[in-house]
Amino acid sequence: MATLVTMMLALLMPGSALLALRRRSTPARLTMGYVNPTASSGSMGQILDVPPSGTKQDFLEASPFWDQSSVPVNTWKNKSPYTAKVVSCKRIVGPEATGETCHIIFDHKGEMPYWEGQSYGVLPPGTNRKNGKPHTVRLYSIASSRYGDDMTGQTSSLCVRRATYWDPEMGKDDPAKKGVCSNYLCDSKPGDNCKMTGPSGKVMLLPEQDPNTDYIMVATGTGIAPYRGFIRRLFTEKTLAGEAYRGTAWLFLGVANSDALLYDEEWQAVLEKYPENFKLDYALSREQTNAKGGKMYIQDKVEEYADEIFERLENGAVMYFCGLKGMMPGIQEMLRSVCTKKNMDYDEFIAKLKKAGQWRVEVY
Repeated sequence: MATLVTMMLALLMPGSALLALRRRSTPARLTMGYVNPTASSGSMGQILDVPPSGTKQDFLEASPFWDQSSVPVNTWKNKSPYTAKVVSCKRIVGPEATGETCHIIFDHKGEMPYWEGQSYGVLPPGTNRKNGKPHTVRLYSIASSRYGDDMTGQTSSLCVRRATYWDPEMGKDDPAKKGVCSNYLCDSKPGDNCKMTGPSGKVMLLPEQDPNTDYIMVATGTGIAPYRGFIRRLFTEKTLAGEAYRGTAWLFLGVANSDALLYDEEWQAVLEKYPENFKLDYALSREQTNAKGGKMYIQDKVEEYADEIFERLENGAVMYFCGLKGMMPGIQEMLRSVCTKKNMDYDEFIAKLKKAGQWRVEVY
């Protein structure tokens, strides 16, 4: 995933086109060849889809669980980073995906706690060729709940897209222009050490005090990361927040094609088990067309449900945006048109949402 720049800006970009169906009652075919990154005989770092028998994920909670006054922030800093150990690093997209995306699990021994929606900083080894100084920190949204994929509270995960640059003159990728940190992470092996900072950020946290709150989550590519943590907390793990939740979590994901879908297997499992509380929409830009006959980007898919989304926002829903900032203009335009139809002032409406904590943006 590209370096994150947290922005409370109203800006978003073409995500990707979508599947024809909004809800699917049965799991879809795994066209992207999803692989459980840690399918092994050991327990450390396994991706569990159900809590271990007789266990609850309640040992890393505030009291009450929705109280955010104790959220950990900047526990580990640039000058004194934490050294985590890589448990696994696996490609999670199919052969026809546009680029390589990896799911990487780290062992932090419970010494680097975080909450869903926060980010870690990664300090890649080596020095900057331009100035000879050590590489600076890169931020990545955490892609697991606070309990980790193995639900032990000892691990964390990142979803990282390898950044490369295709040189048309060379006819191949130019290694001199590849992303330093993303390639470092995607090339990592089990047992490797990784210097990390954080956790940081409070913009993308889940407000859990009202269990009836709707969460509308819009992502392009690896912007899916924080939402994976949300969804595992609400539906996969046995948490206090999940047991209390009665609202609707609605996920919009934009990628280029079916092979580039991220964590589809997990979303389909949740959709099958909680059809009344979870909604799922994909935008696949290279496979689908929008209402105007053009490529289906994430803003086009969201626009299809403009009235319903507007109504949910009026009723207190929290709307999140994470990923490419280019999706934001389309989202803004869509809401502006709905406001016009309703004889409402768009700027006042958005200002009201921001003030109430209903408009949360982390784009890059």
